[in-house]
Amino acid sequence: MLKLQPGVTLYLARHGQTKANTENRFSGKRDTPLTETGFAQARAIGEILKREVGMRPPLTFIASPLARACTTMQIVLPVLGLSENAYTIDPRLQEVDLGDWDQLTDEEARARDPVFFEARIKDKWHLPVPGGENYEQVAARASAWAQSLTGDTFAVSHGALTRILRGLLSGHEPAKIAGERGRDEPQGVVFRIRDGQVARLDP
Repeated sequence: MLKLQPGVTLYLARHGQTKANTENRFSGKRDTPLTETGFAQARAIGEILKREVGMRPPLTFIASPLARACTTMQIVLPVLGLSENAYTIDPRLQEVDLGDWDQLTDEEARARDPVFFEARIKDKWHLPVPGGENYEQVAARASAWAQSLTGDTFAVSHGALTRILRGLLSGHEPAKIAGERGRDEPQGVVFRIRDGQVARLDP
């Protein structure tokens, strides 16, 4: 089971809704802009944090370098009375690299190679998308990032990465983490990980 350093609390959120999310497209390292709903979700994340830790909280703020995560963070920070630039980026928080499937729909990806599409859906932990990563590779970099934290942190990342990281911190087996297809990682909420416990914080 993956554990944070003793005494560290992690607040973790997915970026706000994007245009690709509304079109049910695979979205890896290629970016599409936040929707109006996505902007509202980012503000809601800020309000959740303000309720949980107060204004100008003594947290370290870290985002994936992808634009949709940075935009979300830049909306959150002013809600807390902080500069929109008061954060750093870490490439280990990037979404799973979806290679040749990035920005395709399920139907478009399946049409390219139906046999491989079904095989990959059944074993995302080991099978990477052509030109991309598998979940095991994402888990390795996400784990290294989480274990490097030395103080309370708020991070903005992505759907697959946050699902993988929460699964690891909850002690779930790889098959369970990778087998959650069809359950989209929620947006507009914050997950708090403290003392080995994962709690969902809603608006």
